[in-house]
Amino acid sequence: MARALIVAPAWIGDAILAQPLFARLKARHPGLELDALAPSWVGPVLARMPEISRIVDNPFAHGELSLKKRFALAKDLAQQHYDQAYLLPNSLKSALIPFFAGIPQRIGFTGESRFGLVNVRHTLDKTALPLMVERFTQLAEAPGTPLERPIPHPRISSSEAQQDATLAALDLERPARLVVLCPGAEYGPAKRWPVNHFAALARVLVERGHPVWLLGSGKDKPVGDAIAAQTPDGCRNLCGVTNLAQAIDLIALAQLVVCNDSGLMHVAAALDRPSIALFGSSTPEFTPPLSEQATVLRLGLPCSPCFKRDCPFGHTDCLTKLEPARVLDACLSRLGS
Repeated sequence: MARALIVAPAWIGDAILAQPLFARLKARHPGLELDALAPSWVGPVLARMPEISRIVDNPFAHGELSLKKRFALAKDLAQQHYDQAYLLPNSLKSALIPFFAGIPQRIGFTGESRFGLVNVRHTLDKTALPLMVERFTQLAEAPGTPLERPIPHPRISSSEAQQDATLAALDLERPARLVVLCPGAEYGPAKRWPVNHFAALARVLVERGHPVWLLGSGKDKPVGDAIAAQTPDGCRNLCGVTNLAQAIDLIALAQLVVCNDSGLMHVAAALDRPSIALFGSSTPEFTPPLSEQATVLRLGLPCSPCFKRDCPFGHTDCLTKLEPARVLDACLSRLGS
């Protein structure tokens, strides 16, 4: 049986956008066994993809070289006798472990002068491949071969049994008419719709009979607390309470998800939940939520997209001027009310 190692991205959303590549590889090579080398925080989304057989922890922090530790991990991986490695990040460091492990075919874009480390090299044409999902899926082709389209949307799973287990673990009842708000964005403040806007939206949704749950990481808990404090009973802050696998299951229960451009935005899309995605400093032209059930809202100001973590002008107008009333209208359209 052929075996391949995926060197996964370090961002949750990017890992989800790689799923169509995994599905295409499995479809084209029956019996192929796919393992993934991934950071611990990305592993839970890969675990919800049936194409992935095993997840190997990638313990290295961003920018960390640690050659001795990389050699040791590569020695362990060499025992798995992988035939190919697919290198999704374009960094030099991401190519080291497959090279040290002696994996015969190391497939990826040339990236940071990775000649020798990558020996099945693709040259990136950003015009031909404007979307990240297209760039990942291109790696299933031979170098120089056009990408086969269409590309199915990314998909992850959440079973009823998994949802029941998550609800039981969190002491929650299965909700009706649930709306999930995801107020965080790991990249930085310039991607985050204002707290007061989220709170204004939550108040109206609760008044209309929708329980509102706030989801995010522990870093988002203060934001969630601030939103919940401005909202009457019916808004529950679960930021920092769930792990990522549990967040996936709760999003799968939602009638609607409202989120910034974040990893949870891609989770909602991959679960095919109705969603409203709010874009400010970034653009949906590269990493949009890939679902027919997703609605993208953005103002498209002359200063955006700037791709900055913090607004260079100090006002974040690209999100502040995206009024709650406009987002509410989009929500009501998706909710059918």
